[in-house]
Amino acid sequence: MTETVGTFAGAVWTALNENGTLNTKDLKKAAKLKTDKDLYLALGWLLREDKVVVAEEDKTVTVTLK
Repeated sequence: MTETVGTFAGAVWTALNENGTLNTKDLKKAAKLKTDKDLYLALGWLLREDKVVVAEEDKTVTVTLK
């Protein structure tokens, strides 16, 4: 499972690097992830490594690379 989550994290990082700040819906699509669970596992990985910033404004969650 660790290897799979690392792959998801790499896909999310790449999507953010190519597109800049994205909301979670657009990020999931850009990273080509199938489920919300996959996205949130990847975000947890990247947050733990201090690679992304997650913000919430008006019920919209956005993610940006640090």
